[in-house]
Amino acid sequence: MDKKRGHYLGTEINKKWYKRYTGSGLFARGRGQYWYDDNSFYFLRQLTESPIVIPLESIKQFETGKWHCGRWCFGYDILKIIWAKDGLILSSGFFIAKDRAENSKIISELKKV
Repeated sequence: MDKKRGHYLGTEINKKWYKRYTGSGLFARGRGQYWYDDNSFYFLRQLTESPIVIPLESIKQFETGKWHCGRWCFGYDILKIIWAKDGLILSSGFFIAKDRAENSKIISELKKV
């Protein structure tokens, strides 16, 4: 898949906006590029060298919402990837498309992989 622009909003622990996960480079928010393949979802923030990597096998579900980690995107949908790591349930939020249909398409493609 080609890399597309997006924004990483942070990662919550147990879907609590006030409990942010800080390990594995997941603390800093920011703009960047995302892509995915048969193994993982990747997000490379600007001015960083290594991407955030969410293995597809660890993903439990996908959600959308208007808020994530205390942030919102002017009413646009935020993609929330619910996944497991180190015995925790994490929710990573990404603003990847202004169009709901585009978010749904990406979720469908990730579920197929």
